[in-house]
Amino acid sequence: MPDAITVLNAGSSSIKFSLFIQRGDALEPDLRGQIEGIYTSPRFTAKDPSGKVLGEKAWDQGTRLGHDGALDHLIGFLRGELSDHRLVGIGHRVVHGGMEFTQPVRMDVATLKALEKFVPLAPLHQPHNLTPIRVLLERAPQVPQVACFDTSFHRGNPPVSQLYALPAGYAEAGVRRYGFHGLSYEFIASALPDYDVRAGAAKTVVLHLGNGASMCAMENGKSVASTMGFTAVEGLPMGTRCGSIDPGVILYLMDQRGMDARAIEKLIYNQSGLLGMSGISSDMRALLASEDPRARLALDVFVYRIRRELGSLVAALGGLDALVFTAGIGEKAAPIRDRVCRDAAWTGVELDPAANSNHGPRISTQQSRTAAWVIPTNEELMIARHTRRLLGSA
Repeated sequence: MPDAITVLNAGSSSIKFSLFIQRGDALEPDLRGQIEGIYTSPRFTAKDPSGKVLGEKAWDQGTRLGHDGALDHLIGFLRGELSDHRLVGIGHRVVHGGMEFTQPVRMDVATLKALEKFVPLAPLHQPHNLTPIRVLLERAPQVPQVACFDTSFHRGNPPVSQLYALPAGYAEAGVRRYGFHGLSYEFIASALPDYDVRAGAAKTVVLHLGNGASMCAMENGKSVASTMGFTAVEGLPMGTRCGSIDPGVILYLMDQRGMDARAIEKLIYNQSGLLGMSGISSDMRALLASEDPRARLALDVFVYRIRRELGSLVAALGGLDALVFTAGIGEKAAPIRDRVCRDAAWTGVELDPAANSNHGPRISTQQSRTAAWVIPTNEELMIARHTRRLLGSA
C-alpha cells in the first residue's frame, strides 16, 4: 500500500489541498483542489493532475461552513480517495516561524502555542494557517502533522539584511526583516539547476509575482536578501497591498485622517496596490486588457518598483547571472516579463521575444550574458518533501 502525504494551505476564507503519493523515490501529485467561500457560499472542487473533476459540491448561499466544517468535508472526501493508500502525514503552509523556527517542525500542542505568538506579526495569515492544525490535533491526533514556514528560507540572510535601524531592543523583541514566500523560493532554488546548472550555483534574482509579490536575491541557492520584511506588505506593490511606504504616511493617516490601526490595516492590505491605484481590479489580466489610463499607470508603477528593487538586490549580490520569473503573473504575463527584462538590459539580459511569448522556459537569447527563465513554482511539493523528510527521520 503506497504512502500518501496531504498538504493543506488554509486562508481566511478557503482551504487549498493537495495529495501526493510516494512511488519509489518520487512524490507524484494525485489530486488537488480547494474549499472556498467557507463563510459565505462554500464551494468544493477536487481534480486529478489532468484536470478531471474527482469531486465537487456547493452549499447554499449564506452557509457558514467555517474552517471546522470545511475540514470535516475534506477529511471525509480524502478518506474515500485514500482507501488504497496509507496517509503518513499532513504538511501545512504556515506563514510565520519567527526567529525560533528555522526549519519545518512536527506539530504538537506545545509547538502550536509557540506559533500562536507570531499571530501579531502576521494577523491576516497566521491564525488561519494554524486553525487546521489545531482541529486535526483534536480530531485525528494519530496522524503526524508538519508545519513548513514561509520565513525559514530567509533565516540565513546576513544580519545587516535583517535589521531595521531601530534601538537594539526592538530587534531582540522580534522587530526585524523576516522575508516571505520562502517555500516558493526554496522550490525554485531546488529546480533551477535542472534548467541552468550555472545559475543554480551563481547570483540569481527570483521574482515571485502574483497577487502577493516579492523578489529574492539568491547565491548558490541560498537567500541573501528579500524585498519583504517584517510583514508581507513591504516591498513591491501587489494586488491589493501597497508595498513599501514611508512610515510618515501612517502617522499622517492617524493624526490627520483619524484612522485607527484596523482602518490602516485594511487600507494597506486590502484597498491598495494594483486595485487601489487603478480603481479597476487587482487582477493583472484585467489591467493588461484595459485601455483605462489608470490601469496603465498602475502597471507602470508596478514595473518601476520591480526595476528599483532589482537594482537593490543586484547590489546586495554584487552582480547578476540569472533572473527567474515565477508565480501567477511571473509565469503567465508575458508583457510584464518583457518590460522587466528590457528595464534590466543594464544587467546583461537580452530578451528573446518569441520565447517570452511562448512562456519559455528560457526567455533570454543564447548570447545573453545574464540568463532569464520562467520556472513554475510548486510550494505544495516543497511542503510534501519537507513532510516526508521530517517524518522519515522521526
